Amino acid sequence: MDIKQIQELIKFVSRSGVNEVAIEQEDFKITIKTNQTPTIVQATVAAPVPAVAAAVAAPQAIAPTENKSSAPVEDTSKYITVKSPMIGTFYRSASPDKPSFVNVGDEISTGKVICIIEAMKLFNEIESEVSGRIVKVLVENASPVEYDQPLFLVEPI
Repeated sequence: MDIKQIQELIKFVSRSGVNEVAIEQEDFKITIKTNQTPTIVQATVAAPVPAVAAAVAAPQAIAPTENKSSAPVEDTSKYITVKSPMIGTFYRSASPDKPSFVNVGDEISTGKVICIIEAMKLFNEIESEVSGRIVKVLVENASPVEYDQPLFLVEPI
């Protein structure tokens, strides 16, 4: 890992709200920690990445949505929005030949893996913090996502 990659990793940690990132390679180990309050939900490495093993703790932001549009398009106020805990690439399944973790109409429970977000070559499994039924998937597979971007609408059970 060169100095530029380390600097990018530090910037990622400071922007994303991640509290700690640890990366180990054969002859190299780096841990970056922030002074933010600890989080409860963990995102872990989902797919093996050659010579890199890491676990990333990230907040799972969930909040009720508000329909700010004046036109009555769709009432989403009764749904919970599951948001991205980090910047990266959103994947609905572990690999292209595997089925999606969740689809519209699926019931989910707390702790169930609902998607993967790849950030800096690390594949982070994102687990649900709510129980309910998936009403809408708001992001296309393999598309980039921003921190706090809505990913799913969930109807609470």
